[in-house]
Amino acid sequence: MRALPREVIVLDSEALSLAVRGDRSMAMRLDFARDNDVEVVASPMTLIEAFDTHSVEQRWDWALSRVEVPALDKDQAREARRLLAAAGLHGHRYAVDAVVAVVARRQVGQVTVFTSDTDDLERLLPPHIAVRKV
Repeated sequence: MRALPREVIVLDSEALSLAVRGDRSMAMRLDFARDNDVEVVASPMTLIEAFDTHSVEQRWDWALSRVEVPALDKDQAREARRLLAAAGLHGHRYAVDAVVAVVARRQVGQVTVFTSDTDDLERLLPPHIAVRKV
């Protein structure tokens, strides 16, 4: 019997912020992921960008208990820079999107990125990675 491909969800800062704020739809996605062995990933940059001083610490703890955060190093920074150059983008507006794209590209299996910024991420990701608006 063939094993099903692994599923991975990658969150951008808006998707993570929604989870932290208790958005019902995003909370259901994270619960579904946990119950069905779907890995949920966010970049360290996403955690920083999503931070809101009005968020309750317990909500952060809940959301982060469901998210893997891979380490980033110079190789991933170079890769993000190359993605920006290839897409004709530059500057701080696109920096975190490029890191999210690098994290998504490094996942194995069926990868879906949840984002508020579909246009930029679609430019930075190959067609086999799904990009969904939150």
